[in-house]
Amino acid sequence: MKKNLIFITIITVLTLLVACGGTEVEADYQTIELDEVLTKQDEGFTIVDVREVNEYEAGHIDGAINKPLSEIREGNFESLVDDEPYVIICKTGNRSQQASDLLSKQGFDVINVSEGMSSWQGDIVQ
Repeated sequence: MKKNLIFITIITVLTLLVACGGTEVEADYQTIELDEVLTKQDEGFTIVDVREVNEYEAGHIDGAINKPLSEIREGNFESLVDDEPYVIICKTGNRSQQASDLLSKQGFDVINVSEGMSSWQGDIVQ
């Protein structure tokens, strides 16, 4: 009886591990390199800078709009249009990935930028 209980417990644990192991969802957006941002902008994508307002005001890509990750996390998608394509950028690539995850789950057409403004070599607007 004790062996049966151990066997059932092992099978149950293994079944749960297998069932939970495949829960990782692949991102529903692509990630591009920093040097592709302006090309995407020329193709009609709007650049969304998800840094905080003071970071954005210190210098951003011309034509980029500011939508801080903190607002996106709160569910504030004001100023974003459902059927418009966006390129998401931040300072180093971390916040843009988080924002891309959240926006993609809400149905927005987004492309994440792997790097960020800390590596940007192009012109900026203040």
